[in-house]
Amino acid sequence: MTASPDFGSPASPAGTQLPATPYPAAASPGSAADAGSPSTASSAAPVSDAFDTTAFRSVFRRHAAGVAVITAPGARPVGFTATSLTSVSAEPPLVSFGISTEGSTWPTVADVAYVGIHILGEHQEDLAATFARTGADRFAPPTAWGPGPYGVPLLEDVSAWLVARVVARIPAGDHRVVIAQAVAGAPDGPARPLLYHQGRFNALRH
Repeated sequence: MTASPDFGSPASPAGTQLPATPYPAAASPGSAADAGSPSTASSAAPVSDAFDTTAFRSVFRRHAAGVAVITAPGARPVGFTATSLTSVSAEPPLVSFGISTEGSTWPTVADVAYVGIHILGEHQEDLAATFARTGADRFAPPTAWGPGPYGVPLLEDVSAWLVARVVARIPAGDHRVVIAQAVAGAPDGPARPLLYHQGRFNALRH
């Protein structure tokens, strides 16, 4: 992974505006459409399923998201910063996250049985940046970590962590959505979260 798969691109101009009436209203019996007048469908601007990628990323830069680091064991441990972590199910305890298939982390995550999931606290902005940086030695000092269950590398001083067994890798465009079942974890660290919004890490403010 060359960077977090979920971080948006740098600030960009506003995206293409949709037509004021993108979807024509259905004509009712006895309406002008039935009387031979031009129908709304024929006069409205056509709507395409294509959407500008820059505009799409710009939309999601406005979505404040929690910050996590996903790790996996290998000949050398790997990890990346993610903002797509989601709780999927409580029974069984399932989570999901997205990962780019074009990054350096994917070949390892594509094969491992278990991953580590770390919820970062507001004091860990530098750690989040390290795991999002292209070419960084992410597990070198000052990163503090050690082996956890199933050999998964676990980061220290995080807000909360899980070790989870991968149960599915679902193709989704240039990413895979990984679904994993939690088998161990603890919520014992500092409670205030680190957030990602408008291309920057932020602390939660009252």
